[in-house]
Amino acid sequence: MTAPRYDVLAIGNAIVDVISDADDAFLEAQGLDKASMRLIDEAEAERLYGLMGPGREASGGSAGNTAAGLAALGIKTAFIGQVADDQLGGIFAHDIRSLGVAFDTPARGDVGATARCLILVTSDAQRTMNTFLGAAQMLSPDAIDLDAVRDAGILYLEGYLWDPEVPRAAMEAAIAAAREAGRKVAFTLSDTFCVDRHRDGFHRLLDERKVDILFANEAELAAMTGESDFEAGLAALSAKVPVLAVTRSEQGAVAVSRTERASVPAEPIERLVDTTGAGDLFAAGFLAGQARGLGLEASLRLGAIAAAEVIQHYGARPEADLKALAGDLL
Repeated sequence: MTAPRYDVLAIGNAIVDVISDADDAFLEAQGLDKASMRLIDEAEAERLYGLMGPGREASGGSAGNTAAGLAALGIKTAFIGQVADDQLGGIFAHDIRSLGVAFDTPARGDVGATARCLILVTSDAQRTMNTFLGAAQMLSPDAIDLDAVRDAGILYLEGYLWDPEVPRAAMEAAIAAAREAGRKVAFTLSDTFCVDRHRDGFHRLLDERKVDILFANEAELAAMTGESDFEAGLAALSAKVPVLAVTRSEQGAVAVSRTERASVPAEPIERLVDTTGAGDLFAAGFLAGQARGLGLEASLRLGAIAAAEVIQHYGARPEADLKALAGDLL
């Protein structure tokens, strides 16, 4: 097998994050459930955007955040996602490339507006997300650079993109190409609502042995397995995938393979500011470890370090030097 051109290639929703402070009264006035994620249409996106306070805009999306974290850790990374030929599409492309991530998916003028996620952060560091998927859900199989997929050591996919039929077909084409090339496939369950909508499809991926590394949090683990007991859920899901990594917020994270189990505590932090991107950056650290051939414990530690960094400031992208924080782990 040839050496990969990329260590990790991520496929996901190409979304521009707009992050703004808000108080509980604003959330209540808009009928928003704190810490939830809802899908909205373009009209609602424009309405809510007009009511938000000053915000910061940056390329986002779950897998895009993970790609940014991987690049910050010195991992050769590429991203595939669909943007429109509009102002936000240009912002997304420039921003993710500036981070060192290869992004070559052509913008399109026939897919509506570029996706955006309006993120309202309250003083308790909870984020309430309002997502207009727009062009992101129009990622077609034709947009997948299968040569790049075959040239990546690990293909990383987000569950959020499994919802619309067109990008689901694109991801299945990418999985097939990766398997044929003998590469690894990593998948994140993304959210309990994704699990609730696509539980059967996700289990089919696992049963057909199409996933090598699976990411979940405690709630997603319970939703996938129907087990309220953590250990029972872990045993049930780890039997279906070579490597399972589960985050447990302040309780750290656990990973299980066929021959090994490891756990790490959460990294200490000075101040919790914004939990946006914590799971995405955990995946970045863990995948960095796996791409470098490290064991489960070292990969978990890298994940915990990356997640701890990102929750101490606004936004889902690392601001400190992740390579320096990783020290001799990488």
